[in-house]
Parts: sequence; structure tokens; C-alpha cells
Amino acid sequence: MKKFLFLSCLPLLLWAQNNPNPGYWQQHVDYKMDVKMDVKKFQYTGKQEIVYTNHSNDTLHKVYYHLFNNAFQPGSEMDARLQSILDPDKRMVRTFKKEGKEQKESKISTLKPDEIGYLNIANFKQDGAVATTKVVGTILEVTLANPILPKQKTTFSLDFEGQVPLQIRRSGRVSDEGVALSMTQWYPKLCEYDFEGWHANPYIAREFHGVWGNFDVKITIDKDYTIGGTGYLQNPNEIGHGYQDAGVTVTYPKKTKTLTWHFYAPNVHDFAWGADNDFIHDKLMGPNNVELHFLYKNKKDNIENWKKMQPKTAELLAFFNENVGLYPYKQYSVIQGGDGGMEYGMCTLITGNRSFGSLVGVTAHEMAHSWFQFVLATNESKHEWMDEGFTSYISNIAMNKVLPPKKPEIPYEDAYNNYIYLAKSGKEQPLSTHADRYDVNMAYGISAYSKGEVFLVQLGYIIGEENLNKTIKRYYYDYKFTHPTPNDIKRVAEKISGANLDWYLLDWTLTTNTIDYGIKTVSEIQTATTKVVLERKGRMPMPLDIIVEFTDGTKEFFYIPNTLMRWEKPNPYPEIQGTVLKGWDWAYPTYSFEVSKTNIKSITIDPENKMADVNKEDNVFVKK
Repeated sequence: MKKFLFLSCLPLLLWAQNNPNPGYWQQHVDYKMDVKMDVKKFQYTGKQEIVYTNHSNDTLHKVYYHLFNNAFQPGSEMDARLQSILDPDKRMVRTFKKEGKEQKESKISTLKPDEIGYLNIANFKQDGAVATTKVVGTILEVTLANPILPKQKTTFSLDFEGQVPLQIRRSGRVSDEGVALSMTQWYPKLCEYDFEGWHANPYIAREFHGVWGNFDVKITIDKDYTIGGTGYLQNPNEIGHGYQDAGVTVTYPKKTKTLTWHFYAPNVHDFAWGADNDFIHDKLMGPNNVELHFLYKNKKDNIENWKKMQPKTAELLAFFNENVGLYPYKQYSVIQGGDGGMEYGMCTLITGNRSFGSLVGVTAHEMAHSWFQFVLATNESKHEWMDEGFTSYISNIAMNKVLPPKKPEIPYEDAYNNYIYLAKSGKEQPLSTHADRYDVNMAYGISAYSKGEVFLVQLGYIIGEENLNKTIKRYYYDYKFTHPTPNDIKRVAEKISGANLDWYLLDWTLTTNTIDYGIKTVSEIQTATTKVVLERKGRMPMPLDIIVEFTDGTKEFFYIPNTLMRWEKPNPYPEIQGTVLKGWDWAYPTYSFEVSKTNIKSITIDPENKMADVNKEDNVFVKK
């Protein structure tokens, strides 16, 4: 088994540091952890050893760790945010009426000492020498005993003890569906250091950023508990629980009370697991010899849906392999747990008391994260739209394929509607806003998921669908196992298409500028032609696709280039005669062109509705 794992890791390791950007580097960390879980007290102890490689040209005098569990304590930053934000996450508050008014109470604020989460650190050493540590909320600050020089390695060791909080957000114990342990964000996790410096963000609400590395993890737990999570189980024929090889019967000595599960996960940036003493564990071999694991509560009402969902998961894996790139690992686990759906290395935790369609839908979205977050590891605190938005884009298309709706629908229509609602609400903030610092959760959610999805769909409008599909595949191929930034997806699209796209990335992500074009006037002139005058009312420039339909049933396509692109899109309607007009420079608020006929029936800007125009009412002219 270990020989197989070593060989299977080689392709992953070859990709490390293989980002095409000149001078790119990323840190590397190898974890060894030995953990013992007390399932009655929901407490655990562990030892951790980290070998940290400083690939930067900088000398490091400090390092920082995430202690995520500490967020689940009264008075924490997460608790304070719940009490101050206008629209707190419904999962994290209690709603009740007081004196006839609806009140909301943070669930964290009322946690008792035996219900909170905590992660305590002791005996921190660097290469055997004691280092100075300081806990500040969910961050451990470490002043090193010896600086880490460029291109050098050092070893950190520590002891930790933790308590699993009541299930409130992502991680926790005894979820609403009765899952005992959702062990996510559970261990002391080294913060990322990159070309921007340290990313020691407190855990307030949002998602994560981590250092690439290998995880060697042993978990000792009550023998009746089944675990699913990140990595490959190294001792399946000792553990059993559905992991054993075909034909192997696993028995334990009579006095056995606990089992030690040994997992190894190569080249990942997080490690998560879920466990319960009433899990059903099913296995299915998926495309490219990827073993799919399904762990869910033995609840009569849900078993049928979980069984039906399994072949759909294999279909989803095949779809993502074909349309993004090959999934690089050999296992993926879908685990019931958590408070909704959340992606982790080689696995996801999802709530499981769902209809069949909902179960497939949440699996599609969380599984797609394996490509757009757990292989393309963008910083979700700063560029959450690249993860959530791109994941929403590909998973919505995938759902249309594997579980087609009864009525044909446009998979991205809701994303456009959500974005336009936000743009008109007065509450939009730029996509460059730190994920924790949106004024309201609504603005964060629509920005990350919907505006991020529209970024890709609209990119297809700008450079053409074929170029978009090539861009996604090339982006994945070039930047896998690294930390791509917004500029990277833009540069790939530029190289694939030949278009200049800096204007698009800037306006869409660094501003709240909107797109608003309209047909101002249509008038016949004496030369038996029609003059069309357009106006740009929004700040954001775009190229325009225009279709003119005539009373005899014929059509003509007009393309107005955006001169900032220095490029022209091929005619997306090869069956229709096409005309490329002079480019429209941004500084001019109006633009006119002539149609060499007067028998016009209608004129439509963006007939496919892929341009996120915030006011489409003036995008169509119909001759009365």
C-alpha cells in the first residue's frame, strides 16, 4: 500500500512550484499528527510535528498558526460579528420575539464552558529549542528561537488539546442531523506566507488559505466510530469499517476499545474528517480509478436518496474531468456532517437530510471546489469570487447535464438576476473587498457566488465560448497545486484569445462600475438606410453583439469592438451575415452606425443575454 502511495504521489510533487509566473515560489509544510479523541467529552489531545520549508528569499523571524476552534467562545470576534451585522447567518443565531419585536441572539454568546471550542498549545519548540508563543484570538503568534533563512528548513513541534464546540458553523459536534463529529478547522494550522507576506487572518466567518504540503495523521477513536475524510487510509485491513480489501474480514481482540486510523494525504493544503458511530459506508469506483466513498447516517428516510446519488457523483467526476481537467487524487469522500456544504481536501461535508435533487446539487457544488479550491488554491479571504464563482459556474452547467430539469433553463440565469439586484441595491462593494469586511452577508454571498459566476459567463461573451472553454482548461493545467491570483486567470484568457482584458478584470473586480447600454434612436435616412444611435450610460465598457432582424425574416449581425481589447471576436452566429464595425472608444458616450436597409423589424443588443446590463429595457428596439 505504501509503495502504491509513493508512486501515486510523484505526479503531484512534480507540479509543486510549477506556476508559470517568473520568480514564483510557495512555501511547503509536512505535517505529522497523532491525535486521541474522547468521544464522550468531545475533547482531544495531540502531538504535531511540522517540517517547514522556506522557499522565499526572505528571512523569517516569526510564524503564525490558525487556532480556529477559539472562534467558538463567547466574546470572540466571530461572536461579535454575529451581534453587529444586520443579516447574521441564520444557522448561527437564535430568532425569537421580545416585546413584539424579532430578536436575534448569537449561538456562540450562550455557549457554556463544556460546549465551547478551544485549541490550547503547549511545549512549542523549533528544532528542539523553546520558542515564545502568544495567543491572540484565533491566531497563535510565534517568535522563533532561530530565524528561518531563505531556502532553509526547520522543524516545529507542539502539543495541543482541543474541545469540539457545539455545531454552529462548519465544524462541531452533534449536528442538527445527529452527526457526532465534524472535524474541520480542528488542528493548529500554519498560516500562509507568500509574495504578499503573512496571511494570519482571524477566523470571523469566511473561508481559508493554506500552505501546500503532505499530511501524515493518526487518529485514535472509539472502535465503533467510522471515519471519512482527507487522504488515503494506510491500514484498511486493520480498521475495517468498509475500507478493507475485497474478501478480507476484519476482527478485533475482545478487549479492543479504540482503533488508530492512519491517513496519508499528499500535496494538499488542509485535512478534515467526520466521524459517527452510526455511519453507513458505501464505496464506488469512479472514472480514472478514483475511489468514491459515501458516509451517511443510517436513517431510513434518507438511505434511498444517498444510494441514488452515488452514480450521479461518478457522472459529476467525469464531467469535471472532461471540462476542467483530471482530478489528481485517487479518492474522494462525501460525508454527512457540518451545517450545509463545505469543501476540504479529497472530501466534502454536507448535510444529508435532503431531497434527491438537493443532495446531488450540493454534492455537485462542493465536489467542483476540488478543482477550483483544492487544486487551484486561491486565497479565499481576498479572492473568494474566484473559488465560489467559478465553482458555481461549472457545477450549474454540470447539474444541467447529470440531472436535467423538466423544463429547459439557462444555468446561469439566477446568477445574473442576483448580481443585478445587488448592483441596484446600493449595497454592492468591489470584489476586492476582504471576505470578512462586507457590510452585509447578502452582499458577500451575491458577490462571491453570483458576480463571480457572471465573470466567467460574461468572459465567454467577450472572447467567445470556445476560447472560454480553452481558458478554463489551460488555467487549471498551468496553475494546479499553486495559489493563482485574479491576474492569472486574466492572463490565461489573454493568451488563449489574443484579446487585451485588463479593463475587464479592473472594472469587474476592483470597482462597482456597472454595464448599461441602450438604443437611443433609430431613424431612416434618405439613402434608403437606417441610422442607429446607441448610448453608454454605465461606466463599464463592453464590446457589443447586435442582431438586426428585418421584416422579410432575414437577420444581420453587427459587432462593435471595445477598442481597449485591441481584438475582434469571431462571429458567434456563423449562420447570419456578420459585419464588424468601427470600435467604440470608452470616452464617447454615444455611437452610431448605419444599416443598409429600412425594413427593420427589431434591433437587439446582446441577444443571448450574457452581458450583465443592469437595465435591459432599452436593449431592444421593435419597430411599431
